[in-house]
Amino acid sequence: MKVVQLGPYPPPHGGVQSNLVAIREYLRRNGHACDAVNLTRFRRESQDGVYYPESASALMRLLWRLPADILHLHFGGDLTPRLLGLALFCTAIPGRKTVLTFHSGGYPSSPAGQTAAPGTLRGFVLRRLNGVIAVNAEIAALFGKFGVPAERIRTILPFTVPQPDKTLALPERLSSFLAKHRPVLLTVGLLEPEYDLAMQIGAMARILEEFPQAGLIIVGAGSLEESLRRQIASTPYAERILLYGDMPHAVTLRALLECDILLRTTLYDGDSVSVREALYLGTPVIATDNGMRPPGVHLIPASDPARLCDAVASLLRAGGARTAPAGDGQENVRAVAQFYGELLGAATRSERSRRQA
Repeated sequence: MKVVQLGPYPPPHGGVQSNLVAIREYLRRNGHACDAVNLTRFRRESQDGVYYPESASALMRLLWRLPADILHLHFGGDLTPRLLGLALFCTAIPGRKTVLTFHSGGYPSSPAGQTAAPGTLRGFVLRRLNGVIAVNAEIAALFGKFGVPAERIRTILPFTVPQPDKTLALPERLSSFLAKHRPVLLTVGLLEPEYDLAMQIGAMARILEEFPQAGLIIVGAGSLEESLRRQIASTPYAERILLYGDMPHAVTLRALLECDILLRTTLYDGDSVSVREALYLGTPVIATDNGMRPPGVHLIPASDPARLCDAVASLLRAGGARTAPAGDGQENVRAVAQFYGELLGAATRSERSRRQA
């Protein structure tokens, strides 16, 4: 089986990127070919089957010549005309099956999502795809509103959790911070307004009153980096907060093991990969209630620093007990590979039937 995945390829490291890489690594470990095509503005040298086309025309030429049985698109955010055009182009390449994973968990409730209908351009393009993967039940229902047949829809959570390498040497900046601070709170995401990070930084003042050795590690990259650094520097507890920046996934998993609580405070969010990973690894999670958090998450209202502080204090007073991992963390990526096999098997049966006719 030859698969080409299209989407954001790390760095930076985010949920969609981690899902794309996990699928690629799983396929290659199991004897399949899997290339990746980066669709973001970040550019690097193309190597080891990872491509960075510089323009839309370069992307189209690349897709036309790359051997593939499956083209797997990874979209987040909105279904823009640009992304729809790419999906439509992929469906026109002969000899390929096209699959889309739509990672935007909040899209169904957005104004755009509320207008879902078969007669839209989005509906036309989505029905051209051979298969669609929803990251939650709401997106699966949304595909149905666009007229996608139920047999083409799969609901597969977009995360896998490889066992953290406990022998991995942590970067000095991270290990030094962990050695000096306990308990340690960790937040993983983008440095963007929807993650409400300024609220977390402000809440540390009250948290430190009860837990004076506490620390907060903020992992991620984004447009708010400079403003967050200024906010941290203006506090009397700046040394208690580490704005780390982007972090490789393997290190993030180790950090999830080393920290005491994962924070996920958001104004707009889907089914967070970091939340799922933390739960799998047994790390307690406090997250904004977005209506789709998995069982086991300690929920708080949006933009409520008092409730955040209360939740942190309650968990730490109780000892922040960890739970044991369940499964091997690869169940979801196996489901994706199985979906590929079903699509290719159906194609083989259809071709055999045509020949017999």
